[in-house]
Amino acid sequence: MEDTFKIGTRTFTSRLMVGTGKYPSDEVMVEALRESGAEVVTVAIRRVDFKKPAGSFLGRIDTSRYTLLPNTAACYTADDAVRTARLAREALSTDLVKLEVIGDERTLFPDNEALLEAAKILVREGFTVLPYTNDDPVMARKLEDIGCAAVMPLAAPIGSGLGIRNPYNIRIILESVKVPVIVDAGVGTASDAAIAMELGCDGVLMNTGIAGAKEPVRMARAMRLAVEAGRLAYRAGRIPKRLYATASSPVAGMVGE
Repeated sequence: MEDTFKIGTRTFTSRLMVGTGKYPSDEVMVEALRESGAEVVTVAIRRVDFKKPAGSFLGRIDTSRYTLLPNTAACYTADDAVRTARLAREALSTDLVKLEVIGDERTLFPDNEALLEAAKILVREGFTVLPYTNDDPVMARKLEDIGCAAVMPLAAPIGSGLGIRNPYNIRIILESVKVPVIVDAGVGTASDAAIAMELGCDGVLMNTGIAGAKEPVRMARAMRLAVEAGRLAYRAGRIPKRLYATASSPVAGMVGE
């Protein structure tokens, strides 16, 4: 059976979501998006020139092929994030928003109190809210409780490429909420994406891990395959870890026993 997942009322097949920033050129971005197999593409609203959308990178994205997920990157207050989300809805005709409220300029960690405040407002206004949060199971439950369509815990600081620093918290989040869990931020290479999916996450969102690679198009393909492999391994069910060896060819039942 086809392995799909839902965000709000939308159903997707690809579990890899990709950003549009930091690419060496728009041409490379377009090719990398294609190789990634992604269906959801996130755009930073503050990077879009809505007076000349066709002349900006937004004009290079095939909206018949990709679902746009506007984000509120670079917002440091709840009010700023809410205003940016409203602008995105009017400009792009979408209720989807990746909600970011940054609390620290150096680490880009989220301000969870402001995030929760902004999320409550946007959910009441009919947005499908995907909040970028830290790997805190308690906050994940709070975001689900107020009506967020998913939770997006960070793997590591944005753009760090450190991979999943605390897989145990991610596992607890997966046990704590029923909405999709999408790992966001910190993925550096294909093995990081595979680990996220093997934990049972519903998806992975990344930008720098692809756009910042020496060859973004090849990395996009690698990330696609890693997400697919990790998801398949999760569904297959790995063997338990053991301290001692277990023979691959058991002797029980051999002729002459």
